[in-house]
Amino acid sequence: MIFQKRSTRTRVSSETGMALLGGHALFLGPSDIQLGVNESMKDTASVLSRFNDIILARVFAHNDITELAKYSSVPIINALSDLHHPLQTLADLMALQQHFGKDLSGKTVAWVGDGNNVLHDLMLGSLKMGMNVQIATPAGYECDPDIMAKSVVLAKKNGATLTTTNVAEDAVKGADVVVTDTWVSMGQEDEYEKRVKEFDGYQVNTELMGKANDGAVFLHCLPRHVEEVTDEVIYSDASLVFNEAENRMWTVMAVMAAQMGKVE
Repeated sequence: MIFQKRSTRTRVSSETGMALLGGHALFLGPSDIQLGVNESMKDTASVLSRFNDIILARVFAHNDITELAKYSSVPIINALSDLHHPLQTLADLMALQQHFGKDLSGKTVAWVGDGNNVLHDLMLGSLKMGMNVQIATPAGYECDPDIMAKSVVLAKKNGATLTTTNVAEDAVKGADVVVTDTWVSMGQEDEYEKRVKEFDGYQVNTELMGKANDGAVFLHCLPRHVEEVTDEVIYSDASLVFNEAENRMWTVMAVMAAQMGKVE
């Protein structure tokens, strides 16, 4: 497990999950390995492939994931990059299926916040499930245009709708699921004051949740900050946040088992 970026849930869920599967997880933090610095990515991938059955990597640049995959002879699992966070989306969708049932088609997901890696994969995954996606981001914080283009194609293919706005309330209207995430990701700490100011009006609170459909639920991948969502929402009956967090383990176990050919 290569971790350029620290994470409580990703590390614990992956290590515990591998142990439950009967395997062993080896953690390599920033002080243990520096991808592409003292050794080429090709050499690193080639060597690690000879010691391990799977390489799980949590990195800054998505190019590091693609380079590892290019040169590795064993499966690479993306545990987060600046463009994608697929393991989080699996946990989110599992939480929604536990709550609403297996068929999520026709449900509407509202995103309120930064157009970041978490949104990218939640958007792609939700549209594949036939869910409508309504996105509100402040101006200048929109999704990656290439991923947005793929999402437009997916929406059409699966009979879903995809809309964007800069007004949080507009995205939440008619939603069955309201989702937000941190406004300041790791590595963006110097932008904290600027971002908090520009995300004014994006806090998920009782008033904003009231714009969603009756019975709407709330998701957040954690860790959360009070400017993003109030205690009244995250600790309410509408919150699936801690089911979502637990599912990080079950879903990464499924991914690891599948990559090792243990799932039919």
